[in-house]
Amino acid sequence: MSATTANAGAAPAAPAAPGAFRPPNMALTTLGLALASFMQVLDTTIANVSLPTISGNLGGSSSQATWVITSFAVSNAIALPLTGFFTRKFGERRLFMWATMLFVIASFLCGLANSMGLLVTARALQGFVAGPMYPVTQALLISIYPPHKRGQAIALLAMVTVVAPIAGPILGGWITDNYSWEWIFFINIPIGIFACLVVGNQLRGRPERLENPKMDYMGLAMLVLGVAALQIMLDLGNDEDWFNSTKIVVLTIVAVVALAVFVIWELTERDPIVNLRLFRHRNFAAGTAAMVLAYAAFFSISLLVPLWLQRNLGYTSIWAGLATAPIGILPVLLTPFVGLYAARFDLRLVASAAFIVMAFTSFIRSGFNLDVDFNHVAMVQLWQGLGVALFFMPVLTILLSDLEPHEIAAGSGLATFVRTLGGSFAASLTTWAWGQRSTIHHAQLTEHISAHDPAIQQTVNTLGNGDATRGALALNQMISQQAAQIGFNEMLHLIGILFLVVTVFVWFAKPPFTAKAGGGAAAAGGH
Repeated sequence: MSATTANAGAAPAAPAAPGAFRPPNMALTTLGLALASFMQVLDTTIANVSLPTISGNLGGSSSQATWVITSFAVSNAIALPLTGFFTRKFGERRLFMWATMLFVIASFLCGLANSMGLLVTARALQGFVAGPMYPVTQALLISIYPPHKRGQAIALLAMVTVVAPIAGPILGGWITDNYSWEWIFFINIPIGIFACLVVGNQLRGRPERLENPKMDYMGLAMLVLGVAALQIMLDLGNDEDWFNSTKIVVLTIVAVVALAVFVIWELTERDPIVNLRLFRHRNFAAGTAAMVLAYAAFFSISLLVPLWLQRNLGYTSIWAGLATAPIGILPVLLTPFVGLYAARFDLRLVASAAFIVMAFTSFIRSGFNLDVDFNHVAMVQLWQGLGVALFFMPVLTILLSDLEPHEIAAGSGLATFVRTLGGSFAASLTTWAWGQRSTIHHAQLTEHISAHDPAIQQTVNTLGNGDATRGALALNQMISQQAAQIGFNEMLHLIGILFLVVTVFVWFAKPPFTAKAGGGAAAAGGH
C-alpha cells in the first residue's frame, strides 16, 4: 500500500528495538505533553462563561455567541477520528508539533478577532487542530514509558481530562472579570510554544513508521457532512424545540443518512480514512462502550449540577463553579497512586468500584431539596471525585490493551471521538429531559391548587402583601422551583442507575490488560 520510511533522526539501517526509545529527560517530556493536552481540553469550556461579554464586545447576539462553542465542537468532532490517518502520513511527533503550533496560531487569531464571524472561524480552526492533540499525546506517552509505568502515564492524562473542564469556566470567568476576554485565548500562546519546543526537542530521533495512505474522499465527505449535521442538531435542538422544527428534522435526516453511508463505506473500503475495524478487538469494543456511557453520565452531572445551582438555588456562575470544583481534588491527589498500584488489581474491579461510587453520589443528589447548603453540595462533589479518580485510567487501559502498537493513536482518536459524541448527546438529552419533567411536574402540582381554596387565597395574599397578582406570580415561581427540583432528582436517580448498568460492560473485556509487544519502529510507538 505504501512504503515505510524512517524518521530523519532514526538510524536507517536498523529499526529501533521494541520500546527502546526514551527521551533524554522523561519528566520534562511528560510535562510538555501534559501541558499541551491540558491547554487543549481547557479550551473546550473556558469560553463558556465569557459568551455574554464576548457577544457584547463584538456586537453579536446571544444566539450568535453560542457558535463560539458550536464551531469548536463540530470541527473538533470531525478531526478526532482522522487522527489515525494523520499519524500514518506525518508521524506522531510531527503531528503533535504541527497541531500544537497551529493551535497557538488559532488561539492568537481568536484573541485578535474584532467580529463574531472572525472569532467563530478562528474557533473552528482551533477545534480542528485540537482534534488529534489528545489522542496523539496519549500514544506518545504510552510509547516512551516502559510497560510497567504506562498506567501512570494514562492516569496523568485521565487527571487532565477531569481537571481541565472543571478549571475552564472558573479560570475563564476570573480572566474575563479581571482582565479581558481576549486573554482566555492569549494564555495558550506561551504554554503551546513551550510544549512544542520541549516535546519536539526531547523526541528528536524517535523512530516513526510513515506511510502514504491514499485519501478516502468519500469517507471524508460523509464524515464531515454527518458529524457536522449531527453536532449542530444536538446543539440547536433545545432552542429549536427539537422535531417541531423543520431545521432539526432536515439536520437529523442528513446526519443519519451521511453517517450510515460513512459506516458502510469505511467497513468495506480497502484503505479507510477512519479504521472502524478496530472494534474487532474485544477489549477496545467493551472499553469504548463503557467509556462512552460512563462519560455521558458523568458529563450529564457536570452539566446539570451547575445549572441547578444557578436556576434553583440562585448561585452565581462563580459560586456554582466553586461548589462543583471539589470533584477535582481527589483525582489530583490520587492519580499517582492509581497509576502506580491499580494494575496490581483486576482493572475491571477498579472500574466497577468507580461506577458504584459515582452511582452512590448520584443517588444522594436525587434526594436533594431547595434547602441544601453549599457544604453539602461540595462534599458530594468531593466524594464523586473518588469515583472519577478510579474511572478513567482503568477504562482507558482496558480499551487500549488489545490494540497493536501502531493502532494506539487511531484507537485513542476513535474512542475519544465516540466519547465526545456521547457527551454531546448527553448534554442535549439531559437538559431537554429535565425541562420536560419539570413541565410535567408543574402541571401535576398545579392540579391541586384552586383559586377558590381559602388556604390558597391566604397564601397568595401573604406572598403578595395584599397584591393578588404579585402573590400569584410568587406562588407560581415557588411551584416552578419545586417542579424543577423534582425533575432534577429524577434525572440524577436515572443517571445513578446508568452508572450501575455500565458496570456490566467492563466485564465483557478479557485480561491481560497490558499493551501488546511489537517490533521495530511500530513497537516504539511510531507510525
